Amino acid sequence: MPEIIPFKGILYNPDLLKSADGLICPPYDVISPAFQQQLYNSSPFNAIRLELPKEADPYEAAALRLAEWLQAGELQHDPVPAIYPYFQTFDDVDGVSHTRCGFFAAMRLYDFAEKKVLPHEKTLSGPKADRLNLFRKTKTNISSIFGLYADESKTADRVMKSFADANDPVIDAEFQGVRNRMWRIIDPALVAQFQQSLQERAVYIADGHHRYDTGVNYRNERAAANPSHTGEEPYNFILTYLANIHDEGLLIFPIHRLVHTLASFDITTLRVALEEHFTLTDLHDRAELKHFLDQKPSNYTYGVVTPGSVVGITLKSNPDTLVDPSRQEALKSLGLVLLHDLILGKLLGISQEAMAKQSNLLYVHDDREVFEAVESGKVQVGFVVKPTTVAQVLAVSESGEVMPQKSTFFYPKIMTGLLFNPIS
Repeated sequence: MPEIIPFKGILYNPDLLKSADGLICPPYDVISPAFQQQLYNSSPFNAIRLELPKEADPYEAAALRLAEWLQAGELQHDPVPAIYPYFQTFDDVDGVSHTRCGFFAAMRLYDFAEKKVLPHEKTLSGPKADRLNLFRKTKTNISSIFGLYADESKTADRVMKSFADANDPVIDAEFQGVRNRMWRIIDPALVAQFQQSLQERAVYIADGHHRYDTGVNYRNERAAANPSHTGEEPYNFILTYLANIHDEGLLIFPIHRLVHTLASFDITTLRVALEEHFTLTDLHDRAELKHFLDQKPSNYTYGVVTPGSVVGITLKSNPDTLVDPSRQEALKSLGLVLLHDLILGKLLGISQEAMAKQSNLLYVHDDREVFEAVESGKVQVGFVVKPTTVAQVLAVSESGEVMPQKSTFFYPKIMTGLLFNPIS
């Protein structure tokens, strides 16, 4: 099992937390330059100024700012180690309210080969270098990774919800329609129940693969430079938000694919090629496509949106003959793998290298953006996909394989700025 421990978080002072709506921000990798400026404008103490500074040397700027805020009292160290329950309440696309319940802890870093913490997506070198520089300069986890564990008994869930019912949150902040509430638990008996909930259970990384890899690299770097390294130093742990896969509020949204600037693209040729392997159903609009995808149980069902047409397609051929034969069964069952191997790769001729570099692909979370991009002429074709399930994420992780890039979108994102974890 992965070891988790309470830690002395760094939080904004109580006066600033009265206006916490203006302090928090999403993780760095979903923030555009325009959004970055908007967050800068929201407060002189918004966490964006640590997570993604605008200065020429962002890492030095983040470190200096963190030190200044701590010295001036805008940020404060918790005096006692704690576990921090964190609930996010939000509406889905159909207006149904959900609350995802989890908690922040410091989790020991493990190499993936140890099988205690498992990935499900590939990582890229650029983001890891960026986050490593931030680790080095700030000696702090500015944002959290997001991990999943499976506990049907829901031990930690019951503790959190009972505590939340009886206590006011430390933070209650609204951000882009999501209510973010966080509590502080210091009772050793309650903390022990959180730790016991992970016994004999692996943690699966839902979001933050680059940050986790960076944490391992930073740990190795610090350990090599420390002659008295014991394995108990703070840099051996990483700030982690953990949620139970059996939590009713845990949702995965799909990430749709947009294809652009293919020199040889032809709509008629694509349709003929698709007819060889798929049953095609012509549809009128986005609403009909949504109904089509909801009603089809097959993982290999997609929407194909081109100028003037909306088509629902369902595989009629044997998928085993259409995907890379070297792939394990857990991957072969994924609709996204067939989409990448067959449609994007073989039928449209987009290479694996081009997919990795996103040379001809864009990714969007809202199917409305697919229709808008096609209608505007910005892209040649859009593929609307079904969401990956939690069971599929776990199956791929346990197989030792990884999914294609942008396979999962766990909504909502874990907010940055609720608390920070010192690793010096």
